[in-house]
Amino acid sequence: MNNIQSDSFKVFFSSESYKKLIQFIEDQKISKLFILVDENTLTNCLSVFKSKFDSAIPFEVITISSGEISKNLNTCSQVWNELLLYGADRNSLLINLGGGMVTDLGGFVASTYKRGIRFINIPTSLLSMVDASVGGKTGVDFGNLKNIIGVFSNPEMVLIDEDYLNTLPQREFKCGLAEVIKYGFISNIKLWNEIMDDKELNNNNIINLIHSSIHIKNEIVQADFYEKNLRKILNFGHTIGHAFESYFLDKKNSLNHGEAIAIGMVVELFISYKMFHFPLDITEGLKQFVHQFYGKIKVDKNEINEIISLLSHDKKNQLGKVMFVLLKAPEQALIDCEVSQELIEEGINYYLI
Repeated sequence: MNNIQSDSFKVFFSSESYKKLIQFIEDQKISKLFILVDENTLTNCLSVFKSKFDSAIPFEVITISSGEISKNLNTCSQVWNELLLYGADRNSLLINLGGGMVTDLGGFVASTYKRGIRFINIPTSLLSMVDASVGGKTGVDFGNLKNIIGVFSNPEMVLIDEDYLNTLPQREFKCGLAEVIKYGFISNIKLWNEIMDDKELNNNNIINLIHSSIHIKNEIVQADFYEKNLRKILNFGHTIGHAFESYFLDKKNSLNHGEAIAIGMVVELFISYKMFHFPLDITEGLKQFVHQFYGKIKVDKNEINEIISLLSHDKKNQLGKVMFVLLKAPEQALIDCEVSQELIEEGINYYLI
C-alpha cells in the first residue's frame, strides 16, 4: 500500500509505519514519550501496539474514559495534569492511540500544552482512519455542541494499521463506513457503488476503501487547509448529522458519529433533490441502505424542532444563517447553501418514513 504525502506529514500503512515511528523518535531525540488511550483502546489495542512497537524506548500511558461524552475540557485538564506530573517538556511526544475522540482530543491537548508539543496519530477505528486522524482538525465538545473548541494542527505522521479493525465492534465498523460513503458522494461515486455491490463488507476487504478515502480527504485538505472554500464539501451530511448527534449526546439511546452522519446524508440528499434536482432514485437507494444498515431512529414533532434549533450553533453558519453542503449530482457538491426551515423539516420527515 503506497504511503500518502500531506503538506507537512506522511500517512504510513501497515508494518512499515512502526519502523518510521521508531526512526522518528530516535532522529528527533524525543525526551519523553506518552501514549494516550481510552478505556477501550487500553483493553483492546495497546497490546497490539506493544507487539509491533519493537523498541526499548520507554513510554508512559495516559488513560481517559471512553465515549463522546468524555470529549470535553475536563478530560483535557486530566491529560494536561498527567503530562505535568510526568514532567513532559517541549520535546516530548504524544501518541494518540484510539478512535476519533482520542485523536481529536489528544491533538488539541498536545497543540496547547506548553504552546505545543508534537503528536502522532495511530487511529484504531475505521472512522478515525478515514476521517478524524488526518486533516489537522483537533478539538473537543463544549456543552452539548460538537467540536466547538479546537485548533488546526497537524500530526508529525499518521500510522494506519488495519489489524486494529479486528478489535472493533460491528457498530463501530459501521460508524466509519458512513464517512467512506460521504467521500463517494462528494468525490468518487465508485466508492458508494462498491459498498452497495459488496454484500459481505468486512475488515479484510476494506483497506482499499480506506486508502481511497484518505487520498480524497488529503487532496481536499491540501487545497484548502483552513476550510475557506473547497474543504467545506467534507461537511456533507454533517450539518444535520451533528444536530442529531448533539441532541442524542446525553440520551440513553445515543447515536454515534457515523449513525448521525448517515441520517444527515439522507436528509441533505433529499434537500438536494428538492432544490437542485439531485436524482431521486439515488436518494432512495441511500435511504433504504441507511435504514437497513444502521436502523431507523424515531423522533416526534417536538424533538424535530429541538434538533433543528441546534443548527443555530453550527460552525459553518454565516451571519446567523445555517449553511449546508448540498449536491447537484454525484461528485458535484455545492457549498454555502441556505435552506428554509420548512424544507429541513420535510427532509427529516423523509428520513423517518
